[in-house]
Amino acid sequence: MHTVLVVDDETDILELVVFNLERQQFKVLTADNGITAVQVAKEKIPDLIVLDLMLPGMDGFSVYRELRADPRTNGIPVLMLTAKGEVNDRIAGLELGADDYVTKPFSPRELLLRVRALLKRTRKVTVDASLKSGDFLLERNTLKLFLAGRPVDLTATEFKLLRLLVEANGEVQERDALLREVWGYSDTMLTRTLDTHVKRLREKLGKHAECIQTVRGVGYRFVGSPTPA
Repeated sequence: MHTVLVVDDETDILELVVFNLERQQFKVLTADNGITAVQVAKEKIPDLIVLDLMLPGMDGFSVYRELRADPRTNGIPVLMLTAKGEVNDRIAGLELGADDYVTKPFSPRELLLRVRALLKRTRKVTVDASLKSGDFLLERNTLKLFLAGRPVDLTATEFKLLRLLVEANGEVQERDALLREVWGYSDTMLTRTLDTHVKRLREKLGKHAECIQTVRGVGYRFVGSPTPA
């Protein structure tokens, strides 16, 4: 049974999300403000967090930064809830590294699909064997990337994206294929999501950023020759 922490200060939305998750056999934790959300997340370590951005006490962005700064919670996938039309909030959330987002009002069915997709790709990451390519060492059991022996903190989504590129052994990965494999579905609206995650991944790779090449009009590829660790 997966545990999901739902954070929202709107009682009706909170109850709606909890009801639908529990119907699907999820264990659900709740918080109606940012400060409580951080406390619950660090104490219970849920498998996934559904996080509203507009919260009292500490907004969703601050909550996200706090969780990513703590090694106990920095690998938990986060699905952000944003108000319809607040494009800047969605972009800001993606640039911070959020794994996905849903706009309000939303369909409970869509939310469940997104939650399952996030949990599915996180679970896949944890069972694959380690992979090595040059200075890159990816350890699936810990969701850790090591560059020349130096640990680099990645979100579960960033890790999955990098794994797919490395495993392709230099072959170009089309945008649609990456969206389908990493996010669990193909949606042209997520084009910015893919580009934003690649940008953040490159930033974290530092001088190794050039290993991820953009193939204009097609997708991305990793320059290297992965071998089993």
